[in-house]
Amino acid sequence: MEETIAGARNTQIAGQIPQQRGESLLETAVRYAEERHWDVFPGTWLEAVAGMQRCSCGDASCPAPGAHPARPDWATQATGSATVARRMWQKQPTASILLPTGRTFDALSVPESAGFLALARMERMELTLGPVTLAPDRRMQFFVLPGGSAKVPDLVRKLGWSLASLDLVALGEGAYVAAPPTRFGSRGAVQWACRPTPANRWLPDAEELISALAYACGRDR
Repeated sequence: MEETIAGARNTQIAGQIPQQRGESLLETAVRYAEERHWDVFPGTWLEAVAGMQRCSCGDASCPAPGAHPARPDWATQATGSATVARRMWQKQPTASILLPTGRTFDALSVPESAGFLALARMERMELTLGPVTLAPDRRMQFFVLPGGSAKVPDLVRKLGWSLASLDLVALGEGAYVAAPPTRFGSRGAVQWACRPTPANRWLPDAEELISALAYACGRDR
């Protein structure tokens, strides 16, 4: 569960965290359900076709190969039960690990460059972060309390920004994030920019992070 990014300064932020190699997708999905009480569901997976990694969805131009829902009713498939999660990944051991938002957490998604700028700003502000993922599509997802996504438009407006002018996406009910160590085709794996720890089990509210995120997205335009 602790695949992380090298080079960050804060102990909360990856870099001083050793990577765990060899843990299967099944074991990781079970740990997310068991230890963090996150709902999980299996997504698509990668298949070798003519020597190339292709998405199991069959679309040769899939924008997120091996890292999106495999069926339209994925929301009903998501489970917080470690036993059910184990059963699902036993059926398809290479399936990606996807986490639905709007349940135990929402997520604020920003470009990678803005995300690292915001992380540095949050460190100086001594904010307590929740988990943060960095995906190969060069976006970071900041986990916040559920319900946070609905507050974002108004919070951004109060800061003097228009949400439409910022590349800041609030993910709530009906959306999902890909979790480490899910791979996006040949582009690499999702990693933790800020790993899950006992200290960040209690997530921040979107209001606590929005100022740093909006500022970083505004600088990144």
